[in-house]
Amino acid sequence: MQLMFFALFLLFYIVIMVGNLLILLTVFSDPRLHTPMYFFLSNLSFVDIAYASATTPKMIADFISEKKTISYWGCVTQMFTFHFFGCAEIFVLTIMAFDRYAAICQPLRYTTIMSANVCIVLASLSWLGALGHSFVQTFLTFQLPFCNNQVIDHYVCDVHPVLNLACADTTLVNMLVVVNSGLIALGCFLILLASYTVILFSLRKRSSESRRKALSTCGSHFTVVTFFFVPCFFIYLRPSTTFPLDKAVSVFYTTITPMLNPLIYTLRNADVKNAMKRIWSRKVSLKEKQKG
Repeated sequence: MQLMFFALFLLFYIVIMVGNLLILLTVFSDPRLHTPMYFFLSNLSFVDIAYASATTPKMIADFISEKKTISYWGCVTQMFTFHFFGCAEIFVLTIMAFDRYAAICQPLRYTTIMSANVCIVLASLSWLGALGHSFVQTFLTFQLPFCNNQVIDHYVCDVHPVLNLACADTTLVNMLVVVNSGLIALGCFLILLASYTVILFSLRKRSSESRRKALSTCGSHFTVVTFFFVPCFFIYLRPSTTFPLDKAVSVFYTTITPMLNPLIYTLRNADVKNAMKRIWSRKVSLKEKQKG
């Protein structure tokens, strides 16, 4: 059974790496995709690679290991990177929704609202916000004393499983974790919903072709948002209690969602598909010239 999971998750991880690297390569290689929307999509692809890499390689290695262990500082590092890239993904997805709002609802002012400098500032704030969140989350957890029982009932050093090992009252820390994780996710999700509500109302006055194109782009984004946020709510918008379902839910947003993101954005996005075709055509023509 573990060998089967080893092969399955190794395949998932390869798909995550290849799919997201392909999006990064496409966006950087095609000047037509040098726009705010694809700038943030490339940020999302980078985050997905890093986010999956924080947990998946260790999980894959554990499937074929007799002793599934992690050092104390390894656990600290894994929790920090896990929450750093997870929070960065939440912020980037929120900014992408704002970008679509500006493009659809404020088309005449779009280039001013989402200028190159503004995009860099928003991306920087996302990474800085994620850094602050991750530092607080990791510090709150590991400043507690831990008991002799050092078996983590999870495949990743996440907050709730590690707090279960603490030899102290964790009530206050649990509340702060819910505020720091759950409310960040909930707040960003409400901003996303508000953006899409305004977008849907504004589309009523547009032509059918404009509506189709806008809904295709926004539909891709909202699919990604749903796959990521719903499991996050299940895990972090509740007290520090663990359920058997937690591991399966965590696998969904740490491995499955980063794997699906490139598929969703390429299959439903004509610009990305056309850019990939142009890159492939240039590569084929270059090979033909070299042979000639």
